[in-house]
Amino acid sequence: MRYVILLRGVNVGGVTVKMAELRELLESLGYGEVRTVLASGNALVTSEAAADAVKADVETALRARFGYPAWVQVFATEALRGIVDAYPFERGREGWHDYVLFVLDPEVKDRLLALDLDPAHERCAGGEGVVYWTVPKGDTLDSELGKAIGKAAYKPHLTSRNVNTLEKLLG
Repeated sequence: MRYVILLRGVNVGGVTVKMAELRELLESLGYGEVRTVLASGNALVTSEAAADAVKADVETALRARFGYPAWVQVFATEALRGIVDAYPFERGREGWHDYVLFVLDPEVKDRLLALDLDPAHERCAGGEGVVYWTVPKGDTLDSELGKAIGKAAYKPHLTSRNVNTLEKLLG
C-alpha cells in the first residue's frame, strides 16, 4: 500500500525535523519507497501494514528520535486523491489560499464548522474527516478559522495542508 504521512507542526514553533532525517527514520522503520515532499513534514512510503499501525509506529519513532509530542495522519494515496478531488471551492483564485484541514476528532470538526465565518472573507465546508477552507493570502493566521486551528487544544486532532502541496504529494 502507498501511504501519505502528514506530520503536524514541524519546522515551525521550535520543532525542527529535517526531511533527510525523516526519510532516514522512515527507512529505518522498514518502510519502502520513502520520499519526502517539501520541508513541512510530508512523506510517501509503502507498507503492508494498515494505516493505523503506520500512524502509531511513526508517532512513536518521532517522539523517541526528536523528543516532541508528535502527531501524524496517514492516508492511502487513493483516499487522499478523493479528498483533494472533493474540494468544494473554486481553486487557484488569485490572492486566495486553498486548504484542507485533516481532523481526527469529529467533535473538533463540528466545532470548526460551527464557527461564524464571514463568507466574503473566508469559507469552509465539511468533508469525510476534513474541513475544506479558502482564505485570502496574508489572512490565514488572523482569520476566524485560522485563529481557531492555532489553539493548543487542537494540536493532537488536526493538521492542515495547502491543496497545492497535496497535489505535489499525489503527483
